[in-house]
Amino acid sequence: MKLGLQLGYWGAQPPAGTGELVDAAEAAGFDAIFAAESWGSDAFGPLAWWGSRTSRVSLGTSVAQLSARTPTNCAMHALTLDHLSGGRAILGLGVSGPQVVEGWYGQPFAKPLARTREYIDIVRQVLAREAPVTSDGPHYPLPAGGTGLGKALKPITHPLRSDLPIWLGAEGPKNVALAAEIADGWLAIYYSPRLAPMYNEWLDEGFARSGARRTRENFEVAATCQIVLTDDRAAAISQLKSMIALYVGGMGAKEVNFHAQVYERMGYHAEVARIGELFQSGRKQEAAAAVPDEMVAETMIIGDAEHVRREVKRWEDAGVTMLLVTADSASRVEELGALLK
Repeated sequence: MKLGLQLGYWGAQPPAGTGELVDAAEAAGFDAIFAAESWGSDAFGPLAWWGSRTSRVSLGTSVAQLSARTPTNCAMHALTLDHLSGGRAILGLGVSGPQVVEGWYGQPFAKPLARTREYIDIVRQVLAREAPVTSDGPHYPLPAGGTGLGKALKPITHPLRSDLPIWLGAEGPKNVALAAEIADGWLAIYYSPRLAPMYNEWLDEGFARSGARRTRENFEVAATCQIVLTDDRAAAISQLKSMIALYVGGMGAKEVNFHAQVYERMGYHAEVARIGELFQSGRKQEAAAAVPDEMVAETMIIGDAEHVRREVKRWEDAGVTMLLVTADSASRVEELGALLK
């Protein structure tokens, strides 16, 4: 099992001690470091800044939001980071949700699958640098209309790798199948090993499509997973409920919340409805209390060392190739590295 350190995105201020976490991950044998973005800090800046302290680990976005950048601009970010890191960049992409896309970026959210396909095609054209980049649209036409003076261009800078890996953050069946078809990996959130047969059906649909880039054998499944080493499992589960309540109840509109849909597919329909109702009415503590223990335990690994090792093996057997974990101290990074590598 590969290990990635998930730095996430910033809150009100840049987090303290991130450099020490990155140093510890490099020393402990982690395979990658990832940074995220929402509507505050971006995903590429932290990787360039803190990644400069490293020489071995891959540097990935998990995820860079499609609507934050045009596809050519995103490719510029990726090829720049790849050069600066000596070929260690992973471009993780995701569509986000309508609240962020329309409310923050001022872009329409319609047709996310078609937009993703077109976006990645353009990024790959830039990285290949075989011809001027063009697209018939309709989402990202190049050259665009307007003055009529637009010109198809190649990137001035020659990309270091034409096959820079692109991983797709996906939660629903169609998007997961698309990841298997056109990407090099799937960034999964709130993964449940119990549902591996269902996930495998979605992935196999993508692998079977004409022109699919990868096969099961060379495709990465990277799952974000909270790993908590503790002898007090009940207390740790209780502490994590507020985070699930936030994502299920608050990280999306009442009408469309992809995170909530993930838990609904696990069978928690009534629980998701109740958590959403409480959270959206401002009763956040009650929403956290409404999260059952099994919703936490199903998508996170919590317990003593023996339990953690056993669960990591179960996730690996289910098809996960990399776990993206968080840590609040360098010592915890070292502890996880020693336990799992």
